Amino acid sequence: MTSAVTGRAASGALTGLALGDALGFPTEFDDVPSILAKCGPWREMALPDPAFVTDDTQMTLALGRALRTATDLGPLSPETMTEPVRREFIAWNRSPDNNRAPGNTCIRACTLLERTELPWQDASQIGSKGCGANMRVAPVGLIPGLSDEQRAGAAQLQAALTHGHPTALAASDLTAHAVRLLAEGAEPAGLVGLLRSYALDHRGRYHERWLGDLWTRAGDPSPEAFIARGWDECLEVLDRLRHAVRTVSPETDPCLAVGQGWIAEEALAAGLLCFLLFVDEPLTALRRGACSSGDSDSVAALAGAFAGAHLGADAWPAAWADRIEYRGDLVALGALWDA
Repeated sequence: MTSAVTGRAASGALTGLALGDALGFPTEFDDVPSILAKCGPWREMALPDPAFVTDDTQMTLALGRALRTATDLGPLSPETMTEPVRREFIAWNRSPDNNRAPGNTCIRACTLLERTELPWQDASQIGSKGCGANMRVAPVGLIPGLSDEQRAGAAQLQAALTHGHPTALAASDLTAHAVRLLAEGAEPAGLVGLLRSYALDHRGRYHERWLGDLWTRAGDPSPEAFIARGWDECLEVLDRLRHAVRTVSPETDPCLAVGQGWIAEEALAAGLLCFLLFVDEPLTALRRGACSSGDSDSVAALAGAFAGAHLGADAWPAAWADRIEYRGDLVALGALWDA
């Protein structure tokens, strides 16, 4: 397969994320033996019919719509972005379709975001680094023309509106950066090294323009100490990932090597491991994520985002892609950013 430089990376990433989400939805709270008993051999897992998604895709679309609104207003900035994202997250929280086992952190934070007298930093759940921060961040990596500062700031801001832990911010930044690198044609074999270098370069950089005084809620002595905690946890899991890519059997539950994915840095690593084990077999990467003992829908969704960013829209067979829930919304956003 060819890389997504010529293959509509945004469409590929958004479709892959939704497909992984739908494939992992029925297996999210099961262990591997239970999944195999229910679904049969993991390499033959079928897309459910109907192919419903979870809050992972719903919030990805909410963020995508907000970013489309923000960029229509001018260059992406905290001033153009914060209010559209806040409105979209509140609308998601109020929606009757928000019935797909959403995370408690997102629910609590979105409820507090409705209190307009509060700065958003007071709604942020400062102790939470759940994977809800980065399961939805792929759109930030897909918008063309952003500077490194815009992409990093936007990735961390969208995370911080709900998940204020520094590891949630750093993992979201890394996830968006990985999506961007793959969309621009980076070789998967060098991806972990590129992410590790990025983490080291950004370890002491607090994006005050985007985050304001969020750090003061956490009890750290300085903004630099606050954000460094997050990058250090991400660096640790990247080291585990680097070892796993070289040593783990594709037949082994990926969560045994890098963690179960309920928290942000482990979701990033597990999704990347599934992708890197099957770089040229995108459906197998999704199936590996869905047949895992952890947060299978989020792990498979992230694997799908990485695979789609790398391989483009043609990675996904029409028999799957055409059946996914919210297909029209995914296509519209993908076409906008691919153009």
